[in-house]
Amino acid sequence: MVNRKQLDPEDPEKAFGLQLRQARDARGWTQDELAARMGCSGTHVSAVETGRRSPTARFARSADRALGTGDKFQLMVHAITHRALLEGFPEYVRYEGRAVELRLYNIGIIPGLLQTPEYALVLAESAVRRGAISAEQAEERVAFLAERQAALVRPQPPMMFVVMDESCILRPVGGPAVMEAQLDYLIEFAEMPNTVLQVAPYEMGERRTFDLPVNILTLPDRSLVCYAESQAQGNLDRESSSVMSTLTAYHQLQRESLSKAATVAKISELRKGTP
Repeated sequence: MVNRKQLDPEDPEKAFGLQLRQARDARGWTQDELAARMGCSGTHVSAVETGRRSPTARFARSADRALGTGDKFQLMVHAITHRALLEGFPEYVRYEGRAVELRLYNIGIIPGLLQTPEYALVLAESAVRRGAISAEQAEERVAFLAERQAALVRPQPPMMFVVMDESCILRPVGGPAVMEAQLDYLIEFAEMPNTVLQVAPYEMGERRTFDLPVNILTLPDRSLVCYAESQAQGNLDRESSSVMSTLTAYHQLQRESLSKAATVAKISELRKGTP
């Protein structure tokens, strides 16, 4: 029997490969036979089984269909994808999908829920070039963002209050074409009946109430959830007293920010190339 690479079951990607190999062996299939049923190559299956290639959501769906394993491998990929997310964020997203009001504040880049696919892809590809994530993880990250955005498209969509630091619209991402499309979408977003978009200008100075991104959700029962993060850590807070103080700070930030009309005018000026 050919020697097989030993896989570490404690590593999520290696565990996926081990489970895939075991499911394939149980059916008496070769890698090429499984690949034929999945619509990929035997080399691809081999690379995933040995941990040399990260499984994608598409690969997992195909494996589940071919092996008749329900959503087993899709759930494993979901766990792998979320492994790189900051603590608290996966739980936050579950609340986000059913919130009736969202209040967002971001610094440096456009908030994810307002990013165009092209803008999001540029950020993901940049992370790949830095070695922070793999190409497969970048693909999953963009797909995950699209799922979050789609979850907010409902018959009764949530109210969305978004304050962006001025750096979000001034920082060039992906070149002129990507930024022009992104700015166009921000203007479209601002005109939606369930949105309020504001820019917190640089001249706000010390009156800016947050130095880190903050998301505040109002759930159907009117309870509040707050998520804040730094470069290395995320924190989900459901304690009413601390969340209420954050909400107060958000209202103070809104008061000092540009109005919706002034925000749209500033973005339109940038869109035209006017300083």
